[in-house]
Amino acid sequence: MSDERLADFFASNLNPLDLPPLAELLRARNLLAAFITLFHGNEEQVLVRLLVLREIGARGHEPRWSPQQLQAHFAYVNPIKLETVLTRLRQNELLLWDADDGLYRIAETGRVALAALSTLLAFSEEDAELGYLTAQAAGQQQLGQVSNETLQHLLARLKELHRYFEDALESQSEYQIKKAQGRLEAVWRWVQKGTALTHELMADEQYDRRTLDAVQSIHDVQSRLLRLTGVFQRRLNQLQAQRVHLGQSGLTSSDIAEWLRSAAQGDLAAMAAGMLRFPPQPAFVTGNEMLDIAEYELIDRERLAAGSLALPDKQVAPAVGAVEAERLFEAEALHAVLARIEAPASLREAVIADSYRETAYRLSLLSLIGDSEAEVERSVVGDIVRLPLALETDGEVEQIDHPEVASISLGRLRPRR
Repeated sequence: MSDERLADFFASNLNPLDLPPLAELLRARNLLAAFITLFHGNEEQVLVRLLVLREIGARGHEPRWSPQQLQAHFAYVNPIKLETVLTRLRQNELLLWDADDGLYRIAETGRVALAALSTLLAFSEEDAELGYLTAQAAGQQQLGQVSNETLQHLLARLKELHRYFEDALESQSEYQIKKAQGRLEAVWRWVQKGTALTHELMADEQYDRRTLDAVQSIHDVQSRLLRLTGVFQRRLNQLQAQRVHLGQSGLTSSDIAEWLRSAAQGDLAAMAAGMLRFPPQPAFVTGNEMLDIAEYELIDRERLAAGSLALPDKQVAPAVGAVEAERLFEAEALHAVLARIEAPASLREAVIADSYRETAYRLSLLSLIGDSEAEVERSVVGDIVRLPLALETDGEVEQIDHPEVASISLGRLRPRR
């Protein structure tokens, strides 16, 4: 794998060698090439390749093989296919040929690949991932170099398991809870080993803060998993009390459900033959729902189809009448009077006009001062409301000498600072 081909996978202005996550992979290129050799091709080719290499490496007391010994040992393998596998392993330096002795031996990279594969196969049962990751972290701890990447993988797996157990409890299904409880018992020993491992890691002072934070997170998740044991049993006890007993037969609804779940589909189909004589009746459809649907189909749908969604034609705005124009002039005159007020003035000075009608209109406009809704109007009324004035009244009435107005409320207009 050349750098030029590798660069095609990244941005044009980026050098792959400058990427820290890629640097560690590039340093282990020889080891990665061994895995590429072993796992390249279809499943059948990979299995035969692993079979041959594992058998060659399994003879620890005599690690070297002659071609005759290989042919005799792999007599059950097609000779042409065997020669192809040996050639590929030799060309990619997993298998070395000693020309002086005329013997085969496994290369160092091949031994490392076999050791990693052997560790993985030791955890081939359910939840092997948790056991493998815990064992890997424990082995690194013995060597004094636990990697943060291993801890993050272990933490992610523990959180996935905790989420699975919580979902099983929330399902309220006895089958799901029992299945999750069995899985918890299967991973119990790995959780216990992980707990002991976290105690040792937190007691070791050589690790940095980032590693210790990951260890603490793992310890917290493991503690929550350990507490779930009692939760499962209590939930099963609650479901046990809710079981329905079928007469005096001693059977419960859970027994029937378990039997049906284990029965073959063909047996269930044979049992149901002749039992369903009538189609299921839709009892959930009541008269009210049917009436609503019929009303929509027969009336509302036709009404929507017949309705017009076109916009109305444009029309000329109506002209302003004489009364509206006169009130506009009166409001403008009042605004001019109020705008000149710089000191407290009596209400009579600002409101009294020549006629009762104009005086009453002015007083109605003054009542809007301080109204937050009227302030947003874009008109002379809004201009009056926004003037920095405050209206103060005390409820008393003042008698005045005016041809049309006999009295007016006693009050004053005070400028606001």
